[in-house]
Amino acid sequence: QVQLVESGGGLVQAGGSLRLSCAASGRTFNYYAMGWFRQAPGKEREFVAGISRYSTITYYADFVKGRFTISRDNAKNTVYLQMNSLKSEDTAVYSCAANARGTTSREGDYNYWGQGTQVTVSS
Repeated sequence: QVQLVESGGGLVQAGGSLRLSCAASGRTFNYYAMGWFRQAPGKEREFVAGISRYSTITYYADFVKGRFTISRDNAKNTVYLQMNSLKSEDTAVYSCAANARGTTSREGDYNYWGQGTQVTVSS
């Protein structure tokens, strides 16, 4: 098992930046590919970005390409999401997730989830 705890959310103006962190504990972190998802009020949870076990593959939803960057530090058991050029439509609860299958954007493939961190972008 792995436990995930997100941090770094908050209130930011449109055009600003935030960096989210997700700290993992439990089973060996590099056993898992990692992903970030988000859920806005009244909407379903959607995939944002993913990264393979050793950072060789990263992939993004089209709506964040060029603005968000996912990375991980296996020595620190942490995955990050750098968010730049934020828009009001990026407002959501952001959650990290771990999966043992590998690179995937499918929510159902993820085994473990954090509680999420709120990101609010004011226009």
